[in-house]
Amino acid sequence: MSHIKFGTSGWRGILCEDFTLDNVRVVTQAIADHLHAEGLADKGLVIGYDARFMGADFARETARVLAGAGIKSYFCIRDTPTPVISHELLRRQAAGAINFTASHNPYNYNGIKFSPAWGGPALPETTGDIEKRANAMLGEIVFKDMSLDKAAERGLFEEIDPRADYFVTLRRLIDFEAIAASGMKIAVNPLFGSGRDYLDTLLIEAGVQVVTINDHLDPYFGGEPPEPAEAHIPDFIELIKGDDSIALGLATDGDADRFGIVDSDGSYIEPNYILALLFDYMIRKKGLRGNAARSVATSQLIDAVAKYHGVEVVETPVGFKYIGEYISEGKILIGGEESAGLSICGHVPEKDGILACLLVAEMVAVEKRSLGELLADLYRRVGEIYARRINIQLSPELEAALPEKLQNPPKQIGGRKISEIIRIDGNKYLFDDGSWMLFRKSGTEPVVRLYGEAGTAVALTELIKAGEEFILQ
Repeated sequence: MSHIKFGTSGWRGILCEDFTLDNVRVVTQAIADHLHAEGLADKGLVIGYDARFMGADFARETARVLAGAGIKSYFCIRDTPTPVISHELLRRQAAGAINFTASHNPYNYNGIKFSPAWGGPALPETTGDIEKRANAMLGEIVFKDMSLDKAAERGLFEEIDPRADYFVTLRRLIDFEAIAASGMKIAVNPLFGSGRDYLDTLLIEAGVQVVTINDHLDPYFGGEPPEPAEAHIPDFIELIKGDDSIALGLATDGDADRFGIVDSDGSYIEPNYILALLFDYMIRKKGLRGNAARSVATSQLIDAVAKYHGVEVVETPVGFKYIGEYISEGKILIGGEESAGLSICGHVPEKDGILACLLVAEMVAVEKRSLGELLADLYRRVGEIYARRINIQLSPELEAALPEKLQNPPKQIGGRKISEIIRIDGNKYLFDDGSWMLFRKSGTEPVVRLYGEAGTAVALTELIKAGEEFILQ
């Protein structure tokens, strides 16, 4: 029997192996018991799912178990983006949300993401309680269930469409008039995911010329992981390269909480740079002011922007839940992480790829410059910073030796002297020349993730090579 373990963004597993209907029922009952213990069960839960196989089936089974536990479900009528589910639970002041998604993972994965009443991803103390309850019940019939017809009769099941209310919020946050007035043509790629009919519809309704690809339901996601990273969107990049009339390419991942941005010349723009550009734009052009939060693995280009504008940056562990707390409490203007997660003050404390894409479109429209030109201008003002991440496969011997190697590093790596070590999440080595590298071990596979940052592209290549040699030697 599988062991239930929540990661940085929920419990995920391979379909038909550990992610089964039986295990979903157990986790659902554990969430129900958690809510009863917290005294929140009477507020109900929003139930949603992304475009994966059996997403709606898992969600309906969850609604049946919740009804058996006396908890009402507000059930999304179609596959729904993660940020939209977060927005809806806040709007309804529900006890939380259960979202069936594996986000950017391949098609054969699914997952349960639980969001508590404050709207962000559940923090470790919450998921720890749910894990403990679920694992104690594995292999037993521990739940009651109820047919959805009976649940609806008793007021415990209600179908909803949260899209319209979410659109109202985005129209308040985004200057669609400026985007439309620019006359630019925008390419949109929802990667066959739940972002279909969101980003493209909002832009079209605003009068923007849009060309859309990969906008039909495909649980296989076209044979690629539904991640809008450069390696997985070659068709989108080629579309933009082949059409001089397209000014910008906007992509979202499987559950539309992550973004992917392509410039007018077909250049993929790293999420690290997008975060810094938007932070600068919001202060310099939108007249907003506030601090930023970023994960320990995210580029310090955002720190350079903060210094330029006289504001501060908070560094958090990896996982948007930590950034979401600051957004929920109104303590920051923008929060983001290098894996293409972003949200802003006044919005949901959850990653929102749709919002991020629209902010980029607004920025390009208002600035009347390409992203490449905007990044060059930012570098002129705050200094050049380049960032990259790679995965390093580990042999059993290297994996066994890794903890000792990271805990007791040499004084220098690749000729760079270590000036400080940060261990809030992984091992981050700051060097005396201003560059840094971070190692984080994967929790599910023999892989260590290496993040690096330096002041030039050449220095970054050298840094990444030195980091890789440090691990493999």
